[in-house]
Amino acid sequence: MGNRLSKIYTRTGDDGSTGLADGNRIAKNAQRVEAMGTADELNSHIGVLIETLPSGDELVETLRRIQHHLFDLGGEFAIPGSQVIGDDHIQWLEQTLDHHNESLPPLKNFILPGGTAAAAQCHLARAVCRRAERVVVALGHEDSINTASRHYLNRLSDLLFVIARQLARQNGGQEILWEQKKSGL
Repeated sequence: MGNRLSKIYTRTGDDGSTGLADGNRIAKNAQRVEAMGTADELNSHIGVLIETLPSGDELVETLRRIQHHLFDLGGEFAIPGSQVIGDDHIQWLEQTLDHHNESLPPLKNFILPGGTAAAAQCHLARAVCRRAERVVVALGHEDSINTASRHYLNRLSDLLFVIARQLARQNGGQEILWEQKKSGL
């Protein structure tokens, strides 16, 4: 971190713009800022998820690593043209996903978010991750992006889904299956 922030407010954003890490200023509602903000929001949801887990839970280390990746991802969006997320990040997600998925039974029905507080929080993080992916796709239509970042978010949402399934089944719990007949009036 270059300069330490001793003063949090600068008033430079009062005009509706924000500064990127490369020194350029853009509108606060620009797609690039939306991508940075959604990555930050996802990181916050994962932080809440971590706090719902018992201390020493094996998932904490995995989720903390993801938080670091998401911070890097936000930094990547803050510097147009930079590439921090790479194929090694995606491979790690895929290996982690395979590891967590191997103990789960095949899914025969859709599931509803819930089962436990941790599972519900993980599903919320997954939904925000899907939104982050959509935002990054939109950003890619107007500016060049590192496609590995988009791939990372796609795999991460899959991993969060699998982790939510695991969390719903912990301590004798179970996943909540969607029942089509209950969706009618």
